[in-house]
Amino acid sequence: MHKIRYLDKTPPRGLKSPKSMEHPLSRPRICILALKYSVPVLLGYTAIGIAYGLLVVDAGYPWWLALVSSVVMFAGAGQYIAVGLFAAGASLGEACLVQLVVNARHIAYGLSLFKRIKQAGPYKYYLIFALSDETFALLSSLPAPEALGADFPERNRLMFYIALLDQLYWIMGTLIGAIAGTLIPFNLEGIGFSLTALFIVLMIEQILRLRRPLPFIISGLTAILGTLLLPSRLSLLSAMALSLVLVQIFDRGVREESPC
Repeated sequence: MHKIRYLDKTPPRGLKSPKSMEHPLSRPRICILALKYSVPVLLGYTAIGIAYGLLVVDAGYPWWLALVSSVVMFAGAGQYIAVGLFAAGASLGEACLVQLVVNARHIAYGLSLFKRIKQAGPYKYYLIFALSDETFALLSSLPAPEALGADFPERNRLMFYIALLDQLYWIMGTLIGAIAGTLIPFNLEGIGFSLTALFIVLMIEQILRLRRPLPFIISGLTAILGTLLLPSRLSLLSAMALSLVLVQIFDRGVREESPC
């Protein structure tokens, strides 16, 4: 067997160096990398988790119910909506229907990440459960394994740690808010907008990173049109379906015309 030698001692792009092959990413390094990627979600989830805990207690529910829902449900916007629905006396059927419409966007998330999650081995089940909007934003922009200096199992572990950290941030914020709401009275006017604010920040970050604003512009315009022209129960789902079709048509055309 002849050893492959590189004149500049750098392997071709897409191949890992012998050193990286001999020294794969350790678990502590993967944890640190996951923490680095998830810092924006840490800042956002802590704040909106606190807001969610406050809302649950303000609606008259015990503090521990906020914690349990964040552990077994972990739905972000769905949890906010659930508090309002049950506080308003909505039936279980109505609540399920609204949650189905609101969370239908996860179908698109799952399809776009299907290949990565399918190859994640034992981690795929938790990744499916923990696929929130913010986790999707992080996982969808995660570089290829060779760009990370890792192999596929290591990247799968990194994806798992990112999703796990995101849920832990949410649980931590929820617990802080629920306990604080039990002990200290708060004026909660406008606090529900915190989740929307986080979505806007993540959208801006993705636009700057991907440098492809057209899909975001199309999605925003269809959302506005759906809100103005359609009943509230149909606006979200209809806007999502229309935006997916328009993005496929116009964004593909722009990429085909691009000289790069």
